[in-house]
Amino acid sequence: MRPCFQPLALLAAIFVVLCASCSGSHGRESTLVLTGSSTVAPLAAEIGKRFETLHPGVRVNVQTGGSSRGIADARSGLNDIGTVSRPLTPDESDLRSFTIARDGICMIVHRSNPVAELTDRQVLQIYTGEITDWSSVGGSESRITVVNKAEGRATLDLFLHYFRLDSSAIKAHVIIGDNEQGIKTVAGNPDAIGYVSIGAADYDATHGVPIKLLPMNGVPATIENVRSGKFPLARPLNLVTDREPAGLARQFIDFARSRAVADLIAKLYFVPVAP
Repeated sequence: MRPCFQPLALLAAIFVVLCASCSGSHGRESTLVLTGSSTVAPLAAEIGKRFETLHPGVRVNVQTGGSSRGIADARSGLNDIGTVSRPLTPDESDLRSFTIARDGICMIVHRSNPVAELTDRQVLQIYTGEITDWSSVGGSESRITVVNKAEGRATLDLFLHYFRLDSSAIKAHVIIGDNEQGIKTVAGNPDAIGYVSIGAADYDATHGVPIKLLPMNGVPATIENVRSGKFPLARPLNLVTDREPAGLARQFIDFARSRAVADLIAKLYFVPVAP
């Protein structure tokens, strides 16, 4: 006689397999993938952690790669939400954009550099190779190391647009990716100049990193001046989707635009846009 528990064991095994299958599917459905801007990434990650605490079982996966990746991945379905640290262009009108904060872009030099300010024309001349020595702009006699952003970075796009430059006109000595790489490069080279997010630069400068933020057009590079609209080179930090967001993506975007994360935005030296 066969043991009577075998059918029950078989049913139990089938139940376990089905549960595992359902669990895997649920896990995929509960993972929210964000890709794109390295400026937005730290903020998105902090917002993601808080979102996860309010939504048990949900995981927010934030990846960098530049704003161009955020756009491309949103269009190809490789992310749920793209992160883009600039306004969308006319040829990106197929995408939906949601601003979660504002940021400024400023020039930075080493803290030991005696230069306190540069005019827009001087910055232009430095980046196109017309000025190559700090002594030409009131500094010590030493050759300038020009640090530029890599192609595909929103910070580069805004820099080029503001100074009415073509990328090919820039005579760079060092090409960097994210803000922290740019800050480390300038902090490690007393003759370097670069441009990065005011939020990232302000945070590092006030935490012992030897860099100095330069004003633009006489306006100090501060969060307060970005908030008031006085700083001339500012930008929105956006979440983008290829269609009207729904479900988990909609919930995350609404949460990221709410007062519930205003403290996280301020903590990372950005300007909240929530009323």
